[in-house]
Amino acid sequence: MQFKPIKPRKIYEQIVEQIKAMITEGNLKPGDRLPSEREMADRLKVSRASVREALSALHLMGLVEIKSGEGTFIKQTSIDSIIEPLALVLLMERDTVIEILEVRKGLEVEAAGLAAMRRDEEDLAKMREALDEMKRDVDQSEIGEKADWKFHYTVAQASQNVLLTRLMNTVSDTIENTMRTSRQKLYSTERMPQTLLDAHEGIYEAIKNGDSMEARKRMFEHLLMVENNMISE
Repeated sequence: MQFKPIKPRKIYEQIVEQIKAMITEGNLKPGDRLPSEREMADRLKVSRASVREALSALHLMGLVEIKSGEGTFIKQTSIDSIIEPLALVLLMERDTVIEILEVRKGLEVEAAGLAAMRRDEEDLAKMREALDEMKRDVDQSEIGEKADWKFHYTVAQASQNVLLTRLMNTVSDTIENTMRTSRQKLYSTERMPQTLLDAHEGIYEAIKNGDSMEARKRMFEHLLMVENNMISE
């Protein structure tokens, strides 16, 4: 058994943790103004320099907004502030395609399950429209990537989970940018367009029937097949 030495935490880090905990617990809400540096230093029994360092760290994290002459305020965190940094990381990490495909399974399988429980007639109509476009592409021997993506996007929208939908968009955009050739090869493989269409039809029927377990199963099998074909070359 080997113990690791305990590293003393810097004072500003402890201040950051306190404020983050207050935000998490709801004691500090977006728009709330923090006390002045002097008041915080007095309450915490620390130097103003430590408080200033903590506020700078919170600002870099995107948790507070420092307004000159007005003070420091808890910042409203938007979905974009979470998604955009992730999109940049995924775009630069081009050697993690397999991991990205695995993440896509996790997101879209759950999206299908939620869609089966929450979809409405408009969602089903959009899915049907995308499937009809895919069928026309199959009949005309054309690559059906756009209709394919339209179907998956509609399923995500039907989940009624905005964050899940945005995350799925980010992952799918990265796949498109890094594996465009593989995707085109997938669609040009003999009988693959019809196989993909049949898989999407199965997902649609499960969602239409409100069968969340079957929808998840069908989506997982479809994405696993796509993944295996895209990375087998």
